[in-house]
Amino acid sequence: MLKLKFAFAAIAVTLLSGAAEAAQPVTFGFSLDSKDSTLQTAWQDYMQAEGKTQGAAAGFDIKWVFNVANGDPSRQAANIEDLITAGVDVIIARTKDAGSIGASITSAKEANIPFITFDRASSGEQPSAHVGGDSYHEAYSTGIEFAKLLKAKGVAGKCILLEGSLTDSNALNRTKGWEDATKEIGGIDTILKVPTEWNPELFLSGLSNALSARPDANCVYAESDFAFPSIQAALEKAGKWAPAGNPKHMWLATADLLTAAIEPMEKGYIDVSTTWDALAQAREAVRVAIALKKGEDPKCSADGCLAKGRVVTPATIKTTENLWSRDYK
Repeated sequence: MLKLKFAFAAIAVTLLSGAAEAAQPVTFGFSLDSKDSTLQTAWQDYMQAEGKTQGAAAGFDIKWVFNVANGDPSRQAANIEDLITAGVDVIIARTKDAGSIGASITSAKEANIPFITFDRASSGEQPSAHVGGDSYHEAYSTGIEFAKLLKAKGVAGKCILLEGSLTDSNALNRTKGWEDATKEIGGIDTILKVPTEWNPELFLSGLSNALSARPDANCVYAESDFAFPSIQAALEKAGKWAPAGNPKHMWLATADLLTAAIEPMEKGYIDVSTTWDALAQAREAVRVAIALKKGEDPKCSADGCLAKGRVVTPATIKTTENLWSRDYK
């Protein structure tokens, strides 16, 4: 009996020892260009949570090192160099400057450290992988849902398209996504395109001028709602700021569903939006980082590993889970 007790004890010690050895210590570094909004905080929180969940499944005990460049590309380069010197296992970086980040990518490669560009891609030296949001899908899914809504309401859509910067690939992808969706479903005619250069003042003046030029417009699609107060101001000026159900309601669809758009959607001013989904992006970044650490192919497309957003409406906004722009507001 005594020998059996010793045998069981030895087996228990061996099992516990094996479980402890199975969790390999791993360190991921995340270099942020800035931390001036709740989006960056959400990314950080979600990555830490996903690191625990996905890390445990992969047999990793993931620790994080976060640094912030406060909008300075030179400081970001120094921060990334610190991560390289510290010997982190994988570097994830949201770059301030798509051109200068290439030098940091080269340094990481020379140190045999996988490098992931996050949210913003490099225009020079290419990283081990790129992770971001699927901006084409964001506009396409919104366009499909919006066209279905207008058809259901018996509305022939005459829409003003508020474009982003014409040199920004995200904006160009959203324009194409919108055009493909509205062509596929029908029922929406884009009667005017307004370039905004992502400038809130141009959102206001551009939409105001468009509404004056085309008083027959009954819908608007904004390629981002970060400047929604400017959109609201233009509609108020034109006497077309009213919630759904009011005869003065301007049908509204947006991309991102950022903090400024939460309350307008809850109150019925915005009809459809697709999220710039912080959780999905963080989840994908951690998945890719783990794959690279293991020496595996993360299986990204030519455009990168892109996380899709979720369509949200006034009917679903309060029940949509992990909506960072609402939860972190």
